[in-house]
Amino acid sequence: MLKLIVRLFLLLASMSTLGQEYDFLIRNGRVVDGTGNPWVYADVGVTGDRITLVGHAPANATARRVMDAGGLVVAPGFIDMLEQSEWNLLIDKQAFSKLTQGITTGITGEGGSIAPQNEQTLADRRDFLQHYHLTVDWHDFDGYFSRLERQGAGINLGTYVGATQVRKYVLGSADRPPTAEELARMQQLVDEAMRQGAMGISTSLIYAPAFYAKTDELIALAKVASKYGGIYASHIRNEGDREMQALDEAFRIGREANIPVEIWHLKVSGRQNWGKMGDVIAAIETARASGLDVTADQYPYIASGTSLGATIPPKYHEGGSEVFVNRLRDPQVRAAIRRELAGHDGGTENMWRGTGGPQGILVSSVLDPALKHYEGKTLAQIAGDEHKDPLDALLDLIIAGKDHVGALYFTMNEDDVRYAMQQQFVSVGTDAGAVNVQGPLSESKTHPRAYGSFARILGRYVRNQHLLTLEQAIRKFSSLAAQRLGLRDRGILRPGAFADITIFDPATVNDTATFEDPHRASIGIEYVFVNGVLSLEHGKVTGRLGGRPLRGPGYKAGRDRDLSMRLKTWPFQPPAIPDYGQTGSMAQDAPGNDACRTA
Repeated sequence: MLKLIVRLFLLLASMSTLGQEYDFLIRNGRVVDGTGNPWVYADVGVTGDRITLVGHAPANATARRVMDAGGLVVAPGFIDMLEQSEWNLLIDKQAFSKLTQGITTGITGEGGSIAPQNEQTLADRRDFLQHYHLTVDWHDFDGYFSRLERQGAGINLGTYVGATQVRKYVLGSADRPPTAEELARMQQLVDEAMRQGAMGISTSLIYAPAFYAKTDELIALAKVASKYGGIYASHIRNEGDREMQALDEAFRIGREANIPVEIWHLKVSGRQNWGKMGDVIAAIETARASGLDVTADQYPYIASGTSLGATIPPKYHEGGSEVFVNRLRDPQVRAAIRRELAGHDGGTENMWRGTGGPQGILVSSVLDPALKHYEGKTLAQIAGDEHKDPLDALLDLIIAGKDHVGALYFTMNEDDVRYAMQQQFVSVGTDAGAVNVQGPLSESKTHPRAYGSFARILGRYVRNQHLLTLEQAIRKFSSLAAQRLGLRDRGILRPGAFADITIFDPATVNDTATFEDPHRASIGIEYVFVNGVLSLEHGKVTGRLGGRPLRGPGYKAGRDRDLSMRLKTWPFQPPAIPDYGQTGSMAQDAPGNDACRTA
């Protein structure tokens, strides 16, 4: 009898397989599943938003569409471990530059984050807000995620809550420690953000006002995120002369808050520091050997990108952008800045010195159309054209642009980039928001990493230089990132996982964006699925939106706690809405110009 039941079960299972109908059936591809295992020839079936087959489909299997992936690699959708699309997706929801390099998921919130919002957090954004004619109709993560769900998005998006954001919410841009009551309010905001789905707490410590926060303040905030299983992710306090001390601070925060640590856009900055990546990696390995859960990510370029104003030491930024710009008009302040940038004390990161001077700083973006002629020029060229001292040219451009000027800083060394890329614990992040070759997100130049990071690794470092194997690179792009973030059912090709899939030609995949001409899409990415939606076909964005908000580890716990509290206080009364200030009807930030979030 038992044997009969087993035979019947096997027959039914066989009939089920034979009768399986898929929405998409991808045949004959070289499947790299994301785990690091060697590629295999296999078929991949997609039904709804899930993968329902990885193996060999019978010849008579049916599908709404059968796709021949012969000669192509089928991989999990790429996960961008640090990007900047939280505002950009409200301006252009297609996520063009992400999809065309195979990205299906982006993680954002570098120090500054999309929530919480009040008048103080939005004060320095007003010019951007008006420029893009969008409305801020949320004050917390629930509100933002609801907005994103209503409008749709080309990619999945998750975000950290920024330590800078909660500091600005409570303290504005003041250079002082919080009082006990203010710190408690900041912790409350982090708690709320974690329960609403933040991935963890983040910092961007070379910038004002983030720089004003002392380590103990950051530990106190990180402890809140730790309670919900979050991560502490950091643009560390110094990536140049004092990088080792900055790493030690991040490690201390991780240990004392009992929280995993992610070092964002790992680099060795400053020509005087080239060749020190080995020391940086050794420090991280030592921390890992001691039991600290620390990993990192990087982008594959030798130039960073942030605001031109970030060249100026943080103490001059106190009070916000308008006060900062007015301060730069003072001859005594300008003289003091000149002395500091010419010095070698290493107290703050000196990007002026790190680039070797004005020839190493390229103006990438401006908001004011009257200043467009500066884009694509180095400060040395601008100074020559205007017959100015280079530092005067820099200060005058910050003033003219009202501190809304983006720049690229050539501070890194290719050998250091390559060495970091070889480390098993280093994943990939573009550190750039989604942009487009047309429309409002094409108005200003950008960093080529926005279009090319993942394709550049596949073409330059995998195919051409053999620095990584194909399987190693895909693991960095997918399962390593998903595991780090706790993204269940993403980052691996297997039945039951969400159908985030990237299909590319390993013989042609490459970046085409350059520093001189950055708005150029990558090539060789043939198809991209986002939650089962075919979002890129034959290298062209389809306009179908499959992206979803991705909530962090505290979301379910927060919802369970909210429900428990409501049951305890039955009959239920709606909770009072906290006073977050009036945001009004305002538009969002331009890409790449928030000094708190990029480098």
